[in-house]
Amino acid sequence: VQLVESGGGLVQPGGSLRLSCTGSGFTFSNYPMGWARQVPGKGLEWVSGIYADGITWYTYSVKGRFTISRDNAKNTVYLQMNSLEPEDTAVYYCSTDDSLGSFEGLRGKATDYWGQGTQVTVSS
Repeated sequence: VQLVESGGGLVQPGGSLRLSCTGSGFTFSNYPMGWARQVPGKGLEWVSGIYADGITWYTYSVKGRFTISRDNAKNTVYLQMNSLEPEDTAVYYCSTDDSLGSFEGLRGKATDYWGQGTQVTVSS
C-alpha cells in the first residue's frame, strides 16, 4: 500500500487549499480514507474521513470549513480546506486501514497505512 499526499503550502488566514492523496497497491474504492494532522510537540488529531460508501465524518473544529471527497476512478481522496485559520497549521497525513470500523473516537496512529505528510502553514 502506498499513499502520496500533495497540495500543502503557505496560505494567508481566510484562504483555501486543496490536499490530494493518491493511493496504490490496494482496491481504493473498498477502503475508508482519512486525514489527520499533527503539530510538532502535540498529538495527532483526526480531521476528516470518508467511508467506502461515501459517508463523511469531520471533527468539530473543521465542520463547515473542510470538505472531504473521493474520486475512485483516480484512486484519490481530497480535502478542500476553506476559511483557514492559523490553528490549522500542521503536517497533514492521509491514512487508510484494512478493517476500520469508525473514524469517530480514533486516537493516534491507530490505522494501518500512512502517507508521508504534507505541510500546511496558515500565516500572514
